[in-house]
Amino acid sequence: MNHDVIVLGAGLAGLAAARDLAAGGADVLVVEARDRVGGRVEQTTLPDGRLVQLGGEVAGRAHTAYTTLAAELGLTLVPSYVAEPGALTRATPEGVSATDPPHWFGPGDDACHAKVTAAFTALAATVDPADPWSHPEAAPLDRLSVGDWLRAQGATQAVVRLWEIGQLALADGSCERTSLLASLRKHAAVPGTGHYEYEAWEGLRVAEGSATVALRMAEALGGRIRTGSPVEAVAIRRPGRSSVRLAGGETLTAAAVVSALPAGPLRAVAVTGVCDERLSSLHRQRHALAAKFTAAYARPFWRDQGLSRLSESEGVLGSTWPQSEGILSALVPPERYGVLLGTPAPLRTAELLADVARLYGDEAYQPLATFIRMWGTDPWTQGYVTQWTPGDVMAVGPRHGTHEPPFYVCGSDQWVAGYMEGAVRTGRAAAEEALRRG
Repeated sequence: MNHDVIVLGAGLAGLAAARDLAAGGADVLVVEARDRVGGRVEQTTLPDGRLVQLGGEVAGRAHTAYTTLAAELGLTLVPSYVAEPGALTRATPEGVSATDPPHWFGPGDDACHAKVTAAFTALAATVDPADPWSHPEAAPLDRLSVGDWLRAQGATQAVVRLWEIGQLALADGSCERTSLLASLRKHAAVPGTGHYEYEAWEGLRVAEGSATVALRMAEALGGRIRTGSPVEAVAIRRPGRSSVRLAGGETLTAAAVVSALPAGPLRAVAVTGVCDERLSSLHRQRHALAAKFTAAYARPFWRDQGLSRLSESEGVLGSTWPQSEGILSALVPPERYGVLLGTPAPLRTAELLADVARLYGDEAYQPLATFIRMWGTDPWTQGYVTQWTPGDVMAVGPRHGTHEPPFYVCGSDQWVAGYMEGAVRTGRAAAEEALRRG
């Protein structure tokens, strides 16, 4: 079966690319391994009618590609959990508190934190997020971990601990195993006065549900999507028609191929006709192994304590936040994913609820429904956001996010820091480039 373009993957990136390609007049086909569209974006409905987001759910005011697409689809952007009243809660083995500064700070720690944060934001301003490799100190900044840089700046142990708990709350890997250059690049992409400003990165959500973004694009594409169709091999030919072989042996041909597969699953696809440097860059990327936990309650009982339900934790859960009325989201960061994976499946929910109860009380043990998504070991995701360990930015190199026509790449891992913004931004950019080249 011949097409103009074959898109690999029906997540946000693949659907955004296919939508624009189809609008530009291309005969496009999307092949998706799962039996549904959306990738790491999915939702379900409770018996009482409330939507529950099981995957990606929030965006920031700087995420213009995503917010523009939502508007084009006729969807409504509303404030996310950041508009909830109440304090952020932090939980460590020695205590739980909703104070600022955190309960483990001592004399001088608050001033030290302000000093290193100012130094970090000033250094980030020297990095071009689109081309961090051009920075005169790119290689040494990439070799240095965020944790080592903090200590070199004179950060106290208490300050390093605050950065660490915040980093793991994002399920992005320990600051001891995160490249400083990658962290600076992320901040440069969405600048702020703090290390990570929740309003800038996570201040909005789609009222109709984030998965509705994918569902509306899929509906418009109609029969151009084939689910249950894992890809085994891709052969790029110049000139001539490139081919995509599906599991089971069926071969499709097209003038161009757009890969919207995450870096992990893409490594399992035999790709030929693409230069070694391009493939090496793609295969060098890694994802943070993380999981998402969601619990739905009859009411937002945390408000009884004047809490926002936003938390940062040193338990198995790295963070919690309210996604909507009475519904709690949580992330398990990479450093604790092994603990969750090693827990017998029938015990996982109870143990995660114990983490929630430590934060907010015993009513946490009475959810109406719970959901776990093991992204790190799901064969079609193999992780969460892109994780950049020291040395990775230079190893992946400036080919990151670039194309080798008629082979194009997109996906959240092809942007600065992943997220739904990265999926939409790179998906639409890949379609624009493919259409430009005809």
